[in-house]
Amino acid sequence: MRLTMLLAMTAKPKLPPDYRYGMNRPWTTAAKKRNPPGIKRRKVFVEPLSEDDWKVFRGDTVEILIGKDKGKQGKIVQIIEARNWVVLGGLNTHYRYIGKVGDYRGTYIASEAPLLLNQISLVDPADRKPTEVEWRYTEEGEKVRVSTRTGRIIPKPLFQRVDGIIPEQWKDGPKDTSVDDTIEKTYKPSLKTFEEEIMEKMGIVETRRPKKSFWY
Repeated sequence: MRLTMLLAMTAKPKLPPDYRYGMNRPWTTAAKKRNPPGIKRRKVFVEPLSEDDWKVFRGDTVEILIGKDKGKQGKIVQIIEARNWVVLGGLNTHYRYIGKVGDYRGTYIASEAPLLLNQISLVDPADRKPTEVEWRYTEEGEKVRVSTRTGRIIPKPLFQRVDGIIPEQWKDGPKDTSVDDTIEKTYKPSLKTFEEEIMEKMGIVETRRPKKSFWY
């Protein structure tokens, strides 16, 4: 077994078989409060889906098929495969109070509620209309998503980091360090101490020598 796989297995939290997934990460405090040890919550049955059944990814534009926001289009910001959930930014929101302390009722905020996978439809970027998609292979052997209505290829969204930066679209600014400057070796190691290197650059000549010290 490779070391990276072993480290990934040890880093992954071990969850009980009856763990109930929610909107929070399992290792966060909010998730631990909803799944206290020794208390079993009602089991939630989830339709099992294979890898080929997942045709949407984080960053895709989809359209809501039911509910108060039916017909609205939004971008997927989070996916919870354990519950077949997708979360759209700014859509299907509900309002609640957080931070209630004593007489203070808390802060009134809006948070996005999850939607099931069968409650959304992928949007074809060609005409901005919802469509069914299926997996196909190109002549080069690449696995792509194809719209069953138009026959066009719907590319996967580019990987987006947590800070919102897409590496493929990033352009270096005037204050960014280039790759060549990062790789360039500018330090030449020597046997001199840090103080001796500074004295050499500043032209300081020290003729004194420290007294011998003995350790017992």
